[in-house]
Amino acid sequence: MSKTTKKTEKKIFVLDTSVIIYEHNSILNFDEHDIGIPITVLEELDNFKKGNDTKNFEAREFIRLIDKLAKNHMLHQWNPINGKGKGDFKVLMDTGGNGSVDANKVFNEDKADHRILNSALLLQKEEKGRKVILVSKDINLRLKAKALGLQAEDYTTGKIQNINSLHTGKTVIDEVNPEVINLLYDKGYCPPEEVLGKEVPRKNHYYIFRSGKKSVLAFYNSANGMVEQVEKRNAYGIKPRNAEQAFAIHAVLKPEIKLVSMQGVAGTGKTLIALAAALEQKREYKQIYLARPIVPLSNKDIGYLPGDIKSKLNPYMEPLWDNLKFIQNQYSESDKEYSKITEMVQNEKLVITPLAYIRGRSLSNICFIVDEAQNLTPHEVKTIITRAGENTKIIFTGDIYQIDTPYLDSQSNGLSYLIDRLKDHELYAHVTLEKGERSELANLANELL
Repeated sequence: MSKTTKKTEKKIFVLDTSVIIYEHNSILNFDEHDIGIPITVLEELDNFKKGNDTKNFEAREFIRLIDKLAKNHMLHQWNPINGKGKGDFKVLMDTGGNGSVDANKVFNEDKADHRILNSALLLQKEEKGRKVILVSKDINLRLKAKALGLQAEDYTTGKIQNINSLHTGKTVIDEVNPEVINLLYDKGYCPPEEVLGKEVPRKNHYYIFRSGKKSVLAFYNSANGMVEQVEKRNAYGIKPRNAEQAFAIHAVLKPEIKLVSMQGVAGTGKTLIALAAALEQKREYKQIYLARPIVPLSNKDIGYLPGDIKSKLNPYMEPLWDNLKFIQNQYSESDKEYSKITEMVQNEKLVITPLAYIRGRSLSNICFIVDEAQNLTPHEVKTIITRAGENTKIIFTGDIYQIDTPYLDSQSNGLSYLIDRLKDHELYAHVTLEKGERSELANLANELL
């Protein structure tokens, strides 16, 4: 096969800004195919490069990567992407609609998205015989591209292909030998083959074994290779109301498990259970951090909100304080457990904070709870975990179907990615909470609305 023939078979992928701020090294993930970067994308990245948010980090890293790849070459020409089997890349000029159509005129507005479309349309005209594909995390931009006759795709690297089969962390097994259930209650453990047969259990997996009206909650301990009984244990006054909550408390309280994730719809008790179990073992850690990403309303920066920085952040942090107050109110004001929570907040032993405020820190001897983790990218989740120092436990909670950021979905968010990639690791445990326990009214909304 000649080199020319091979070249014509290579596709050209045009990357939108949303792909780059999702993953700065995305340009390296297209195998032998070529990459076009509209100059408007570089302009948008220039606006993103300052700041401490993840998108700012991604913008800076991409700019450095392009500078390194370009070396002494001109960027308006095709340049090789370093690495065996990689294609070429170049910056695409904004020509004001010199392609077959002008997106600015079609959509009656001159904006960055339309200039990116024009760059891709011109490239499609210039590179006849080659397939040009716009890659964007922005669904609406993909729809606009297709309306103009330009093929468009989502950036799928790291995306979970079958979200319906995502790891739940537990298995229900019916018609178990009742003697095995009695054995688990009597001894507290049994070899896995006695209850699972030849099935090889996943590490730190949870089970509900049933035999008629008898049942037992269990856990496969990868450290000793035994199936162990899980007792419904209280955590700082919070009683588990179902099996999944008992599993979640067990996972957080087990010192060998350093990383825990909880997934479930609103009202299943994810944040409450995580915080209560963390408080239960407060003596084991120097601090307890409860953090969540700031997702501005209507995608506007928090600067739009009135007041000082504390006033601006209060609306985002209030749900976390609500959970803390609920735990505190399990006790009377005269109880030491009640006053201990107030004391921990005052002494910053318990800190509720926006996630951005702890980014970049080394987390040693800390129990770190990340709420609303579905609004993080896979890269952000990885960054948080890589900050873990000695004696640190990290707990991610969230609902993968309740995404508040425009460029993530149930398949591409960091929580789904974490569950899928770490589901059989000895340091990790996951629990999907299914039953809403907030109220009958809340359950009604989750089920029927």
